[in-house]
Formats: sequence, structure tokens, C-alpha cells
Amino acid sequence: MSVERFDSSGLVRSENYAGTMDQVVLPWLYRRRRDFSLPGAQGKPLPVSCYAAEAPRGTVLLVHGFTENGEKYAELIHSLLKNRLSAVIWDQRGHGRAWRDPEIDDLSLTHVDDFEAYVEDMATVCDRVMGEMPGPWYLFGHSMGGAVAALYLERRPGAFERAVLCAPMIAPNLMGIPRGVVRALCAGASILGWEKRRTFVTKPYVPPEPFETAAASGRERFEWYEGIRAKTPLYQNNGPTYGWTGAALRACRQLMAPGAVEKIDVPLRLYTAGEDRSVLPGPQIAFVERLRHGERILVPGARHEIYRSTDAVLFPWWRGVLDYWLG
Repeated sequence: MSVERFDSSGLVRSENYAGTMDQVVLPWLYRRRRDFSLPGAQGKPLPVSCYAAEAPRGTVLLVHGFTENGEKYAELIHSLLKNRLSAVIWDQRGHGRAWRDPEIDDLSLTHVDDFEAYVEDMATVCDRVMGEMPGPWYLFGHSMGGAVAALYLERRPGAFERAVLCAPMIAPNLMGIPRGVVRALCAGASILGWEKRRTFVTKPYVPPEPFETAAASGRERFEWYEGIRAKTPLYQNNGPTYGWTGAALRACRQLMAPGAVEKIDVPLRLYTAGEDRSVLPGPQIAFVERLRHGERILVPGARHEIYRSTDAVLFPWWRGVLDYWLG
């Protein structure tokens, strides 16, 4: 008896997950994908991928998280296209195929001087790409990408029809280290010229990473992408520099500044992962309470990467996301 490969929304069932992704999903996506490069902030190149749906009902802009890249979202993009939603995603600077600081040799290290560059890059993609895509436009931002997306929405009211933030980095989990101490460490590193050095709490990437401490709770999804990552040095980001860490803390403070959140005027749904070890839930609650049109939904049983959960958690969560966009 054959087993159905997909659920009703076009997500991949865990049984024979790797085989379905490699043999069915990726070849199907590549035939519908258009890759090109844009000059982002300071003229640094941004690799962009556009996926065209048949008889599209709109377009989703996906903003990936810290240490991620566009390839990691293949399953979600497959589902979007199956639901007649086109998709746009780009590798953020310092990630994947995007521009990296030439002074940093370690490909597993992630650096940015200021999150303003991320926001400017997003503005470039919106201005140069989204105008050519079918509307209405929807937004999906995960983790660091959620922070970048929120900062963008604060500055560009009405840019999207609806927005979804998946476990957004409104405030990172600093593992019990007081925020003031982390700021002081980053400031000290800057004085010493260590902004582009790895923070002392992380180590260079060594495959394979253990599933037990992963941000994904779906083992099959984790193992499939980890196999790709282990063979692709450009996908092996796993830790921040002192400069990135300091920039992240500044961005979170800016994001929650008095009057900032209130500028977001698009309907926004924020999903909190019930077993998140990467970002804090309390600031997410405070963020939503200040929105004009916002709601927060807890996803029990999900680790930080809700979109890489077990089937039992992922399928109903993603169906809720699609229903929120499409009604």
C-alpha cells in the first residue's frame, strides 16, 4: 500500500521525507525558480530567488532567520506554490550565498555591523522585486528575520496585506547572562577591535550537529537539511560575532522603542514556540499588546523553528498560517 507523500497543504510527510524532498520537491521547485542578484545596502550583492505560482492569489515574501538561507525553506515554498501563492526569498548578508565580510575567513561565523543593513536590503527587495510580483503581498519573518521584518513594517506602513512572525527575535535568549553584561562585553570587544571575532559562547561548525539541541523538533526535517548543510560550506553559519551580537541588542531596543510598534498598521499574527530556547516569549507578548491589529498564538510542542516541527505540530500550524493569509 503506497503512502501519501504530502498533506493537504502540500507539506511533506515525515515518512521518506528525504526521498520526497530530493526526488520530487526540489526538482519541481527548480523548474519554477528564477535566481538573480541585486545590489543591497552599500552595493553589496543580494542573491534573490523568485518562485512563480500558477494562477497566483498573491505573493509571500519570506525573511529567513539567523544562520539560515533560502534553501532551508524549500518545503514551505512548495506548499505556497501548491496553494497558488508565489514566493520571494533572499539570502541575507553574511548568510548562504550572500555577500560576506572579506575580513572573516570562517564561513560558520555570522557578522553584521548594524541591523540597518538588513532592513535596507529588505527595502531593496521590496522596491525592486515585489512590485513585479502578483498581489496582494504577504509577509513571513522567522526569528532574526522577524526582527528585520518588524523594523521594516514600523517604517513602511501598509506595505503588506498581512504579516506573520514566526518565533521572532523581539529579544534573544541570553542564557541567563544579564543583558547589560552582554552589552558591556560587546562594547569591550569593539574597543579592542574584536567586533568580527566569534563570541566566546560558540564554537566553529563541526558536522553533524546533534538533533537533541537543535532548533527543529522534526527529526526527519532536521536530518535532511543537516545533510545538505554538512556538504555546503556556505550554509554552515552557526554563531555570531561580537559585532552581530551588539547589533542585535541595539535592533531589539530600537524595535521596542516608545511609539515604534504602534506604527505598524497591517494585521499581524505572531506565533510563539512553546519550547523555544533561542528567543524570549515575554517580549513577544509585550510587542503584540502594542500592535493596532495583532494577535499572538502559542504553538505547544514546537521548538524555535516552528516550520521544522513534527507533522503533528507543523501541519495544523501551517494550515492556520495559510488560512490567515487567504481566509
